[in-house]
Formats: sequence, structure tokens, C-alpha cells
Amino acid sequence: MDAVISMPALKAALRLSLSATSKTSLSRVEGLSISTTSEGPLQRKDPRLQKLVEGILFSRKFILTYQVVIAALLLSFAAFHWGGKVRRSRRRRNATRKTSPRHHRAGVTKEPKDQKSGVLEDGSGDTSSSSSTLEGTASPLAASNSKVNDNERSPLLKKQRASTQRKPRLRAVSSVRGWLMYQPRPIPIINKSLPSNATTFIVLAFVALNVFYTFFRVPLSISMLFVFADRASLVFVANLPLLYLLAAKNQPIKLLTGYSYESLNIIHRRLGEIMCVLALLHSAGMIGVWYTVLRPVGLSFVAFVLKRIILLGTGAFIAYELIYFTSLGSFRQRWYELFLILHVILQAAALVLLWFHHHGSRVYVGIALGIFLIDRLVFRLMLNSRTLKAQIIAMEDQETVQISVKIPIKRDGNILQRALLVNVTQGWKSTEHVFLTIPGLSRKHWIQAHPFTIASAAPSATASEGSLDLIIRAQDGFSRDILTHLQTCIWSHDYFTIRLDGPYGSQFAVDLVQDSDLVVVVAGGSGIAVAWPLLQSLITESNVDLENARMHSNQKKILFVWVVQRENHVLWIGENRIDALRAQGIDVVIPKPTAECGRPDIGAVVQTWIGQHYTDTISNPGRVLRTGVVCSGPDGMNRVVRNTCSRLVAAGRDISVEIEKFGW
Repeated sequence: MDAVISMPALKAALRLSLSATSKTSLSRVEGLSISTTSEGPLQRKDPRLQKLVEGILFSRKFILTYQVVIAALLLSFAAFHWGGKVRRSRRRRNATRKTSPRHHRAGVTKEPKDQKSGVLEDGSGDTSSSSSTLEGTASPLAASNSKVNDNERSPLLKKQRASTQRKPRLRAVSSVRGWLMYQPRPIPIINKSLPSNATTFIVLAFVALNVFYTFFRVPLSISMLFVFADRASLVFVANLPLLYLLAAKNQPIKLLTGYSYESLNIIHRRLGEIMCVLALLHSAGMIGVWYTVLRPVGLSFVAFVLKRIILLGTGAFIAYELIYFTSLGSFRQRWYELFLILHVILQAAALVLLWFHHHGSRVYVGIALGIFLIDRLVFRLMLNSRTLKAQIIAMEDQETVQISVKIPIKRDGNILQRALLVNVTQGWKSTEHVFLTIPGLSRKHWIQAHPFTIASAAPSATASEGSLDLIIRAQDGFSRDILTHLQTCIWSHDYFTIRLDGPYGSQFAVDLVQDSDLVVVVAGGSGIAVAWPLLQSLITESNVDLENARMHSNQKKILFVWVVQRENHVLWIGENRIDALRAQGIDVVIPKPTAECGRPDIGAVVQTWIGQHYTDTISNPGRVLRTGVVCSGPDGMNRVVRNTCSRLVAAGRDISVEIEKFGW
């Protein structure tokens, strides 16, 4: 049975844990004693006491390597990201040289419209799989029912598999890539959406890293319980700077890896959950120390809890646990405004409590607080925010709001100024979003900022003015308040004051479609806010390529699928704009509204279109068609599109997928 540490020895160990750093030596062990018999303490150095102190000192040094590992991982992702950018740049230069006028003296040819491929009109099964367009907007992809039904009955890849035999190694690589891309079904009962297998693998690796740092060389015994509680607290505070860095809208991770904060949000949430578990383990460990050591010598639980260090730690523990529970998806969806307010207040309170709870946490708390203040005050409230006059209108469905603002574009200043002053007056890019504040809406909205994707095309490099549009589907809270005020006021005819913070967002979707030969853009409902600017960027790029005498239409083929709930939702962008897309050679598919015909079989639409254009590889075996798929819509649609591409990748296709999920 483990010996019980005496009160003087425990007090000395506690003092050591509060003041010890990575430079503290074992000479501090001198003078400590433990009680090994009932007769009284033996005044001698005991191996178990020395082991306790060694465990504390080792943890102080070992935890420093955690930051080194995190930095190494970030640098690895940065090398991968920038290496990919270099490869894409070389590929584009090579494509420009190969398709220059020297190589194609005959000029640029366009694919005749009557040669456009078809897409299935009507599907079979319980759910609607109609991909016919709305009445009066016939799609270039229309095909005969007999041809489509035959495609449904026959394997999509039959001809390709017969003509192209892949090596076992390539088949294995394709199978692994397809598995990593696959997204499992939501968790039953709680209906919790799961990420792709690749994301899950990364998250589990990160969890394993924290488990390793929590338990490495920690003796799992009663006498060493304090060492375990101490290690859990060290791993907790070591994660603080990373937690706040991942949450910051303005941080260097995007510059290094290309991932903006919303792409890193899943890591931020999982890290928050890990830290809640670490805080729970630390608290449980300290309660165990009280029960096994302090209670037998007469210290009551109330007296233990009321100790200053314990009281401060308990307050910090409660604050972080409340942050976790108010961050759950069910809470955010119901009370988003309350979530925002509590998130800021509880974070600030938790940092203050941690600062006074333990001296060793102050370096980490200071860094985390600095990240929080610089992001919130310096960037978001000063450098990145602009107050503008905008017009707001209710669209025909009376459930959607459009905010439009004319923004003067200013691209002056040196490189450092352009890097720091990231606001809408510097322009924006496709798929980026801004945080919207409307102070005049009500008092509670003065400090609230809500994210919305920019639904208008990015301004050109030479533009002096840009038109920024936001399409807001009224739900609850802020968006519903806007619509309510529109219906009771006369805002639709007046300009009013708004504040825009941003733009923010990753550019992986833009890079993907620009580097692909086949492009599929799928939007569900208000996901058109992502799809429309993306399509405009493709049209702009294609027009530039045409001016440079590159083979425009034969090089890139584009499919645009937009699933709407009601027919009048098409008016969000207008029939004339949809016709303009067709005039540019883009295949447009708008299934019948889901309110009338149910959900279409988007997976079949995407698979059929890719399969029909994949025949180019058979006629030209030396060329590999790169396919880029971007989807922005509800979780169910995103999963269907991702898993359709996963099956095609496992079958040997070169397909990449980017999911632009709207909603936080």
C-alpha cells in the first residue's frame, strides 16, 4: 500500500509546484520528509518523495517540447501548402507555353452548343432525382430519358475500366484517397454530423498527441496523484495560446498554411473539448489529493475548496465548462447572440482567474490574452472594420434580405500596409465573407457581428469601386430582426449605416477550380452566395485566357447545379444572369424546387456529368483530366456530393473536393 505523505512534505511539494520552472534543480528536495509508520515521521530523504519532486520538475521541462512539436507541425503544413502553390504556378506556366499561339496557330475554337452533354431528367426511387430545370430555363445538359435511364442501369465506369487497367499500387492509392474523402453518416439519435475521414484522422492524431503529453512518464499511483493533476494542468495551459490563435480571425496560420479561421474551427472546437477534459482531470486529481492526504489530517472539503488557489481554479474550471456547453451546436442555433456574448465574457473571466490561480500559467495566459486583444481590438475594431452606407431590400419571397453597398476600392500603400489593412476597401476575393453589424437595428446589436458570405463578384485589379452584396436568409435572431424591421419601416428606400469587418476566408475552392479541367459547382439555397462569385471568377479567368490565345472552352468545362426550395428563389440572382452563364458555355442545372418535388439526386447529376466528360481521357490517354468539385449547401447535400466524389476517386478518377459550409 502506498505511504501517506506528511503535511510538511506535501506543503513543500505544493510550494515547489507553484514556483518550479524548467530550470529548477533537484536540490530543492533537501529537507523534505514523509511518514512511513504510525509512530511518526522519519527525518530522512525518501525515494517516493524524491520521485514526487522529480515528476514535478520533469513535467516543467517536458511541457516545453509541446510548443516545439506544434511549431514543427505548422511548418510542415506550411511547406506542403507553399510547395503546392509552387507546383500549381509551374503547371499554369507550362500550360500557357503549350497553348500559346506558337503551338496553336489556328486560333481559339469553342465547343458548339449542340454538343453539350446531357444529364438525367428524372430519377427513380423514393426521393426525387429530377434534374430538369425550372420551366422556361432549359438546361444545355438536357438529354433523352432513354439515354439517361440506360446510364442509370449500366455501370458508369464500365468502358473506362475496360480500357484502362490500373496497377495494384495505383488502385491501392486511389482506394486510400477515396476512403479519406468519405464522410460517414451522422451519429444516430443526437444527429451529430461527422467530418470526412481525413479530418477525423487529423483530429484523432491531435487528441493522441495530447494524451501522450498528459500521461508520458506519469506514475499512475495514489502517492503520485499530485503529479498527474499537475501534468494535466500544464498540458491545459500549454494549449491556451493555440486555442486562442485558432479562434482569432486575424492570425499567421492562414499565411503559413492557407487555412483561415473557419477552416480551422473544427480543430478549435476539438481542442476546447480536450481542454475541458484536462481541466476535469486536474480537478479530479486535486480532489483525490485532498481525499487521500488532506482529509485524514483534518482538513474538511469546505476548507479545502475555500483555499484561495482552489477557489480561483474552481472559478476558471466553471468558466471553461460553461464555454463548452454554450458552444454546442444546439445552443448556438437557438441562441446565437447569447452564445457570442457569453463566449467573450467567459473567456475574459477565465483568463483572469487562471492568471491568479497559478504563477506558472501567467506566460501562457499572457500570450493568449495578447492574441485575443490584438485580434479583437486592433484588427477587428480598428484596422479591418469600415463603416459604410448600404441599402437593404426584402426579396420577392419575403423571407430573404439583400444588402447592397458601393465600396470605393483603394489599393495604395506599401506591402506591409496592404498586408495589415485587410478590409473591404482593399477589395475581396471569391468565397470570402464579412462580419456584419447594424448598430441602428437595436441596442443589443451595437456590438454584435454576424458572418455572411459575399454574394457579389470580386472587383477587378483595376477597379476603383466595388459592389458588395449580401444575401441573408431570415432564420431567427439577427436575420429575423432585419426582416421584421424591413416590414415595419421604410428602410428599403433609404440608405443606412452598417459596419463590415473583413473580408476573411480561405482560397482553396478558388485555387481548386482554377487548376481543374472539369469544374462542378453545387449550391443549395443561399449557398449561391458562394457559388455565384466563384463562377464569376472562372468566367473572368477564361476571358483572360482567351485574350492570351489559350484554348478556352476545350480546356475547362463547367457544371453549375443550384437546388432551390421555391421557384422564386432563382430571382435572388435573376434569370438574366443565369442565361449569361449559359452564354459563357457553362452547363446550368436547376432542379425543380424541393418544396414541390422533394430533394433531387444531386449525386447522380454530378456522377453522370463527370462520367460523360471523362471520355476525353479515353480518346487521349496521355492526358489526365483534373476535376474540381465545390459544394456549398446543407450538411446532407454536402455529404452526398463528397461521397459521390469519394466513390469516383476510389475508382481511379483525379477528383478534389472543397466543401464551403455556410453556418457557424
